[in-house]
Amino acid sequence: MTPEIKRRIQYLLLVAIVLATFRSGYILYHRHASSPAEHTPGKPASPPLDADYYVIPKKLHAYDLKSARELTRQPVWVKEGYRYTFYSYNPANRKVDFEHAAGQLLPLEKLDIQNVVAVSTPQAFRQQLPGGAVLEGEKQVIGLFGYNGTHYAVPIGTELGGDYHIYADEMFFIQDPKELYKHWPADVWDAVDKHQVKPGMNELQTDFAIGMGVPEPSHEADVKTVSYPNGGKPVRVTFRNGKAVEIQRSSG
Repeated sequence: MTPEIKRRIQYLLLVAIVLATFRSGYILYHRHASSPAEHTPGKPASPPLDADYYVIPKKLHAYDLKSARELTRQPVWVKEGYRYTFYSYNPANRKVDFEHAAGQLLPLEKLDIQNVVAVSTPQAFRQQLPGGAVLEGEKQVIGLFGYNGTHYAVPIGTELGGDYHIYADEMFFIQDPKELYKHWPADVWDAVDKHQVKPGMNELQTDFAIGMGVPEPSHEADVKTVSYPNGGKPVRVTFRNGKAVEIQRSSG
């Protein structure tokens, strides 16, 4: 290879290196220019993420009677009040009076589950359960608890042919909600304890205060209106950007 050819090759390599360096710098510059600034003077900073998103309550993942009896190892708290019906229970004959509702579990009510058993249920009761047709032979898995010496049972699952469907994790917290959501202000917890809704509360806080709600149709993305039965004292709450802005209580 002649010296002239060597010089040409070196020159071409040098040009290639310079072009590659320029291209890399150009790409990095445009990536930096197109990315949003963390904070520009005069421009409001992005709102902080809601701390509620970081709360992950423990679950039992119960799959049979033995695993469901883990509910008896600690108190439980009702996730949605006025949603779950409970019935009188006779420990002498181990019968549940499914024909007559004894009441509904209250918002964030604390319960001590004493035992979990499976019992046969009347066909009429089975037909009223959600989820469509019920096969003959289905049993109810119930959690037993008491009030002032009176015994009650609340359905927490079903059993059919040895196969269990336990939905206790959807019904109960197994950790104190005040510890889970300890970042909430004291005035919010005071309203929750008094089963009241105040402006500025979010939907979860409202659920904790007055129980299950039914959303109404809405054509605005940032507006949501929810109707709460509230144990026979209906409340209608409108949320804007996730916060209660209008609270309408029934006069009846």
